[in-house]
Amino acid sequence: MRKDGYKRITIIGVVSSLRSIARKTNLLDPERVKRYLSTAQVTEARKETLVERLCGFYKYQHITWVPPRYKRVRKLPFIPTEQELSTLISGYRRKSSTFLQLLKETGMRPGEAWALQWKDLDTERKHVSVTPEKNSNGRVLDISERCLAMLIALPKFSTYIFHCDDADPITSLTYFRRGFERTRKELALRLQQPRLNNISLKTFRHYKATMYYHQTKDILATMQLLGHRSIQNTLVYTHLVNFDEIDSYSCKVAKKVKEARELVESGFEYVTRIDRARLFRKRK
Repeated sequence: MRKDGYKRITIIGVVSSLRSIARKTNLLDPERVKRYLSTAQVTEARKETLVERLCGFYKYQHITWVPPRYKRVRKLPFIPTEQELSTLISGYRRKSSTFLQLLKETGMRPGEAWALQWKDLDTERKHVSVTPEKNSNGRVLDISERCLAMLIALPKFSTYIFHCDDADPITSLTYFRRGFERTRKELALRLQQPRLNNISLKTFRHYKATMYYHQTKDILATMQLLGHRSIQNTLVYTHLVNFDEIDSYSCKVAKKVKEARELVESGFEYVTRIDRARLFRKRK
């Protein structure tokens, strides 16, 4: 796979999958592997991925097999409310909460955010330059004053914003994800909010994409935001989300320019003006 140009993170995922199967059954016996997959307590999507990786392995080993048919079921992505995301973000320590806030505002992939270096942060223009993953396009994304302040407050002991120079980025992100899941579970239990357990690192990207498209109705702008090369990948966010479930707003009134600016920076959008008051709204 390395000689064929596959990314290291992809190779690690394939090897991990094959090892997990090998711990359960004889990997070199296709019929046993098929029997194991038929009873494995994993989703159809996961089984489909495992079959794809097994096909590559058996081709390499010159082993003939008839792959079983599994097909992932397209489900509505879980879209939390903004309050739920804010509750989750506030429950983490400084560096972790900054990382989550950045995901929420930009819609970056976790790996893209994890790979950010201090040189990628433009404090004057308030944006970050993204080095893409998964053959996506590079892009420059705006961040709020709040997110910028959170980033600036982090210690600068490394070239990278979120991990050390001598740390393996893939391994360190894996450890971060595990810590994120542990803390999320504790928060959901302590706050009696089980929906928090449905929020993964990828959920922040789903949230940003769906909210951005819902606000702009511009599929090309959403495609550019996410860095997709194919519009088919972006269309998923327009077809799978039930926007009727998220059309609930918080409203604020601003009478001064300073108040209006603060509302815009915190995510509120301008609606109308009545007398000297400006009305703003933000989805909950």
